[in-house]
Amino acid sequence: MIGKLTGRLDYRAADHVLIDVRGVGYLVYCSDRTMAALPGVGEAVSIYTDMVVREDLMQLYGFLSLIEKEWHRLLCSVQGVGAKVSLAILSALGPDGVSRAIALGDWSAVKAAKGVGPKTAQRIVLDLKDKAPGVMAMGGTVTEAMDGPELEVVEPGEPASAPKRSVKPPSGASAASAASAGALSALANLGYRPSDAAAAVAEAAASQPEAGEADLIRAALRLLAPKG
Repeated sequence: MIGKLTGRLDYRAADHVLIDVRGVGYLVYCSDRTMAALPGVGEAVSIYTDMVVREDLMQLYGFLSLIEKEWHRLLCSVQGVGAKVSLAILSALGPDGVSRAIALGDWSAVKAAKGVGPKTAQRIVLDLKDKAPGVMAMGGTVTEAMDGPELEVVEPGEPASAPKRSVKPPSGASAASAASAGALSALANLGYRPSDAAAAVAEAAASQPEAGEADLIRAALRLLAPKG
């Protein structure tokens, strides 16, 4: 199973790229957001991947963070959701937006993605709501985590002993993801249920997109405080 590719971006299309790794070209399909964030043709690139193997198909899907990859894996586990629909949802919302929508039970946000109807959106939220806290908590560790072999880049024709080019790995979680993960961890330490904590952090992050960890914790605690 190929979990990560590091090489040179040789070609860009509307929904996929070709990455050269030691003279072998890998076609990798990506969400619109990931496509927009990838470097230009001829530049070094590193990307997490998920490989789908069927009798009539073998395809790679690429992600700039493990959070995006994990949401893709979970979305595809929902009945009626394939890779194309998953990438459409990630294109529309991004991994942070998916985390918020699932944690808050906001199926209308999921429905905004191309090709997703109301019944499918509701099924996604119901099936994955309990998974949101675990994925959101990945925000602080995504840059260290590895879940597959990394293929290093060497120019074609160079001996295996030649020095590898230094390639910057995927940037991982955004500052917002890291803040949400930290706030979620703090609330869990205070004894709040993961689902309640995730919904409060997601709501706080939606209303304060630039908030840091401390601000998210305070806002989430206000939301979790008993009413009346």
